[in-house]
Amino acid sequence: MTKNITRIGIIGNPKKPSALKLARDLSEWLGKKGISIFVSHDCAEMLLDKKQVVENGELLSNADILIALGGDGTLLSAARLVSSSSIPILGVNLGGLGFLTEVNSSRVYEVLEQVLSNKFSIEDRMLINGYVLRKGKGKISHFSALNDAVITTEAIARVLKLETYINKQYVTTYVADGLIVATPTGSTAYSLSAGGPIVHPALKAIIITPICPHTLTNRPIIVSEKSVISVEPIFETNKIALTIDGQIKFDLLHSDKLVIKKAPYTLKLISSPENDFFTILRKKLKWSGHSVNPESIRNK
Repeated sequence: MTKNITRIGIIGNPKKPSALKLARDLSEWLGKKGISIFVSHDCAEMLLDKKQVVENGELLSNADILIALGGDGTLLSAARLVSSSSIPILGVNLGGLGFLTEVNSSRVYEVLEQVLSNKFSIEDRMLINGYVLRKGKGKISHFSALNDAVITTEAIARVLKLETYINKQYVTTYVADGLIVATPTGSTAYSLSAGGPIVHPALKAIIITPICPHTLTNRPIIVSEKSVISVEPIFETNKIALTIDGQIKFDLLHSDKLVIKKAPYTLKLISSPENDFFTILRKKLKWSGHSVNPESIRNK
């Protein structure tokens, strides 16, 4: 990114006191550097100067970059906000695990110095788009997701039957607690907990992971980025819900069909040079950080 950064948007979790304090501190610090600051209405209390509060549309049109203060949930919300715009997001971790929010609050000023000097890199993260096709109404409930779209039942101890197609070719009817359709970024989220593979975020692919399948041979599969995935729930008596990035929920009706494919745009994520993907995996998944000499293993 070669454009000089003079305007920064801030969003955060207003329920986190740490986000509130950091937003105000950043506003003051950036203001001294001649940077204009903007926040959305839902985060209005983060700043003392109410002139900096704008509608979401204005936030996107006014900001060169967006800072997301919170955890991965905050960044997921920010990703849907910027959607098809090309505004890069810097995620600052004030939460727990933080796979997406790479920068810790203790390093935010150091990283921002690099960002303001245009000394940073951007990762393009694949998104998925989808909609629900409803009989008599056509396409409804359009959505985009950075992590995943999940179909589950609201009934206790009841499995779903999910007729699944890829590019109009029948794959199988999953009998399971649910089904996850995830991006490579989402491969380390719910899909991983359900036994799905870890997929490097630079890859362009879609992961389909059944949740607790009745047939143990129904395993997760990875399909091409060009795939169009259709899922048709076979209703019995249980209620079925579609959840986007664990944050937005739609109730599905009889004869509804879910259609998902790769979005034509990507999320631009400002990356920390000290936190490559495998470093994050070692930290977050508690993998061994000790180096091993391959020759020593072969000679045993």
